[in-house]
Amino acid sequence: MDRMWIITAVVLAFAITSIFGVWLLPILRKLHFGQTILEIGPRWHKNKQGTPTMGGIMFIFGIVISVVASYLLMQMGDGVNLRPDGAAVKARLFYGLMLAIAFGLIGFVDDYLKIVRKENEGLTPNQKLFLQLLFGATYLALLYISGNRSTALVVPFMGVVDIGVFYWPFALFAILALSNAVNFTDGLDGLLSSVTFVVAIAYMILTAILGQWEMEILAAAMAGGCLGFLVWNFYPAKVFMGDTGSLFLSGLVIALCFGTGLLLFVVLIGIIYVVEMASVVIQMTYFKLTHGKRIFKMSPIHHHFEMCGYTEVRIVVAFALVTAAGSALAIWAAMLI
Repeated sequence: MDRMWIITAVVLAFAITSIFGVWLLPILRKLHFGQTILEIGPRWHKNKQGTPTMGGIMFIFGIVISVVASYLLMQMGDGVNLRPDGAAVKARLFYGLMLAIAFGLIGFVDDYLKIVRKENEGLTPNQKLFLQLLFGATYLALLYISGNRSTALVVPFMGVVDIGVFYWPFALFAILALSNAVNFTDGLDGLLSSVTFVVAIAYMILTAILGQWEMEILAAAMAGGCLGFLVWNFYPAKVFMGDTGSLFLSGLVIALCFGTGLLLFVVLIGIIYVVEMASVVIQMTYFKLTHGKRIFKMSPIHHHFEMCGYTEVRIVVAFALVTAAGSALAIWAAMLI
């Protein structure tokens, strides 16, 4: 089978994202769209004050254009669109892309409000939660209408469990948890883009094993977009993705989770997302139960390692390697299905 559309997805997303930075960065600087650094953060982050943010716009354009172009190229290929489940698969791809764009819009509004107010607070947590619930529920409803109605969960190395009607509230909870977990991972130069690049490679392999060419396009475009953004975002970062980018990426990861039908595999592939989220929950719970004591020097956990003396680059490399290890386990589990 001709796989030219996969190469196209990676290369096009990388090229558009990386080249877009040449045009976008001067505009962000001219508009003074700079990052506000919290006083409670590591003191050495203060020198990042004013670094352009909302750079996620780069890979949003790159990935969306790449997915559409590569999908059209695939349709002109050998007729994979003629298979019986073609409509449902197409829905998983494009409704997933729509979810990512919707989440990116939430992030854009949040970033814009932070810039206008010149403080590190945009939308309130309740406003964010409401919008994530609204878009997440809409996404699940669209999947259901399009024929994606399976309520089975594939547990890695264990088998399949059908949880019936409880699948839908669990799925909505998973969307909320994962979107925030990915968002928490964005805290160091190149961290989220590096980890998500490895996640994308894992899903490229996983979808190839499963023969899910449409979802492989999404994973390939995400890989190319993250790599293109790293041109500008790797330490020392010239631009931050902001919530615009991190929430968009969370939507893509969610789309791949549901699109592959392997929702629980994200616990392995996205192990860093899970650990980052867990560190925040543990820290907050312990702080409340012990009236002010902390387990970590700071959460999310990447800041804990920073305050232990590790450099940003070492943390990013370590987290990417852990992601690769978790992804290898997930791929092994998929091969046993």
